[in-house]
Amino acid sequence: MAAYLELTFDLGPLDPQAAEDACWACGASAVTFVDARDDAVLEPLPGEFRLWPRTRLKCLFVQAHDASGSRRALAAALGLDPDLIGVHELPERVWEREWLADFHPLRFGRRLWVCPHHERVAEPGAVVVALDPGLAFGTGTHPSTALCLTWLDAHLAPGACVIDYGCGSGVLALAAAKLGAARVHCFDIDPQALTAARANARANGVARQVRVYDRPDTLPAAADVLLANILSEPLCTLAPRFASLLRAHGEVVLAGLMQHEVADVTAAYATCFDVAPFGERDGWVGLAGRRH
Repeated sequence: MAAYLELTFDLGPLDPQAAEDACWACGASAVTFVDARDDAVLEPLPGEFRLWPRTRLKCLFVQAHDASGSRRALAAALGLDPDLIGVHELPERVWEREWLADFHPLRFGRRLWVCPHHERVAEPGAVVVALDPGLAFGTGTHPSTALCLTWLDAHLAPGACVIDYGCGSGVLALAAAKLGAARVHCFDIDPQALTAARANARANGVARQVRVYDRPDTLPAAADVLLANILSEPLCTLAPRFASLLRAHGEVVLAGLMQHEVADVTAAYATCFDVAPFGERDGWVGLAGRRH
C-alpha cells in the first residue's frame, strides 16, 4: 500500500488562501503552489505572495487508505468536479535525498562551480561554491544567475569590493568571495534571503568577507563591482542609486531581464553608465558596463 497520496489541481479562479485552507481542512500534511506552465513570477514585495499566471496546487496526505474518498472530500471542499483533481499514490522515500537527487555540480566559465553539499568537484583548480537548493532564490540553475556567475569567473579582479543587490541565496556573493573579492556587501528585500545568505556564507567559510544588510541605505559606496540580478522594472528605477554606490569607472552587472527589455534598461543607464549585453541564455540577457 502507498505511504502517501498526492492530490493535484489547477488553481484557476479559486482564491489561493481559501484553496490552501481547504487542503489543510481535509487533512493534508503539505501544500505546495507550483508553476503549471513555466512562466516567470515577479519578485514579491515584502509581505507579498505572488503566483504564476497558471498555478497548480499539490497537497500531500500521509498514509491515505481511501484515495477516491479523499479526492471526493477535497473536491467538495473546493467546489470542484472530482475529475479535475489528479491522484498519485507515492511510496515511502527519504524525501530530502529525492529533492537533491537531480541537483548536480554546475560549471560556470573556466573554473567556477556551484556544487551541492552531498557531491564533490575533482576538477584541478576548481573554485567551488557549496550550495543546496533552498527557499531563497539562486543556485545557478536559472539563466540570469548563470550569466552573472560566468561574468564573475571571467572578469572579477582579486581584491575587489563587490555589492550583490538582490542577493537571494547569496550565490553571487559567495562566488565573488571565493574568486578573490576582498569584501562583498549583500542586500535583499526578503528577510528569508538574508538568513540564507548569512548561513551560506558561514557554510562556505567566507563569512568574514561577506556582510549582509537589511536596509539598502546602509550599503557602503565606492564599490568596484555591483551585481543586480533582479527584474527590469526595478533595474531601471535603481540606475541612479547604483551609480551612487560605485566608484568612478566601477562596473555594473545587470541581469533578470528578457531580450525585449534590453532597450529600456540600457536607456535608463545611459546617463551614468555605458552598458551593453555580455551574454544571453534562453531569452534572458546580461548587461555589463562601467560608470562614467
